[in-house]
Amino acid sequence: MDTDDTAPATLSEMLRGYWITQIIYVVAKLGIADLLEGGPRMSDELAISTGTHAPSLYRLLRALAIIGVFEQDEKGSFSLTAISRCLVSNIPGSMRARAIANGEEWYRAWGDLLYSVKTGQKAFDYVFGMPFFQYLAQNTPASEIFNETMTGSSEQGAAAIIAAYDFSWAKTIVDVGGGHGALIASILNANPHAHGILFDVPQVTEGARAHLVAAGLAERCEVVGGDFFQAVPSGGDIYLLSWIIHDWDDERSVTILKNCYQAMASGARLLLIERVVPHDNEPSLSKLYDLHMLVLLGSRERTKPQYQALLDAAGFKLTTIIPIPQVSERSIIEGMRV
Repeated sequence: MDTDDTAPATLSEMLRGYWITQIIYVVAKLGIADLLEGGPRMSDELAISTGTHAPSLYRLLRALAIIGVFEQDEKGSFSLTAISRCLVSNIPGSMRARAIANGEEWYRAWGDLLYSVKTGQKAFDYVFGMPFFQYLAQNTPASEIFNETMTGSSEQGAAAIIAAYDFSWAKTIVDVGGGHGALIASILNANPHAHGILFDVPQVTEGARAHLVAAGLAERCEVVGGDFFQAVPSGGDIYLLSWIIHDWDDERSVTILKNCYQAMASGARLLLIERVVPHDNEPSLSKLYDLHMLVLLGSRERTKPQYQALLDAAGFKLTTIIPIPQVSERSIIEGMRV
């Protein structure tokens, strides 16, 4: 039997992972990073600003300092580090909303991972009594956090996606399930000749309009509300679905893709921004995200053959897969309408 004297310590560190999730969640929820933007502050001051118990907040910040989230000086004041700057609100790619999502509904659903593994069913539904997207529709604060999380992810990945794929030939780009428009806005800014259509459910498109106006793109990007299980806008040269297909089982994924196919002219391209799970034992974040999809949505991350099968079923020809590893191991999966 192989032995490793460091194994117990390594496992202990893994088992403490939920501690880290929760302490980062708490400072994100309290907005501590925003309060430190102007410079170092003592924990007593931060406690007054956040309405918290000063000695307990100090203990929390002290713990975060040992893992590099904050820095504590010899006087006991705390300041931002490169890590905690990611928790500042209203900066491109902010991860504050993601930290909150990880510490609230997602955290509770993951607490019943065992249920998903035993039954193959969604732990989220088991915990909250309804599917994830229905929950968001009925809970405005959770919906806002989710949309902010997706916006931050899109902002983080936009530059790499634009660098990896040539959008210059397309006159009209349709962002299906485009959220608040962070990705389509970046693509349109990099391709000033192009026109955009952002398509999402009506409760999301209201927020998208405001974001696109703020980005100066109101005249270049139409916002359309609807249901991609029914139909999507026609006339696009590129149909972009970023982190959409991994939310759904095969049957509903094929329905979405077929609706895109019906809206497209011959030669138009479909771009799926997704993680592609490697077949072998290669370490990959996609294998952890695959469990996240199981817990929340009963869906999955997929391998190349699985994406090939989905595209074939919808009538598309898989033309290429372009890895963009700098964006959390995502890839651009291109299909063509033939």
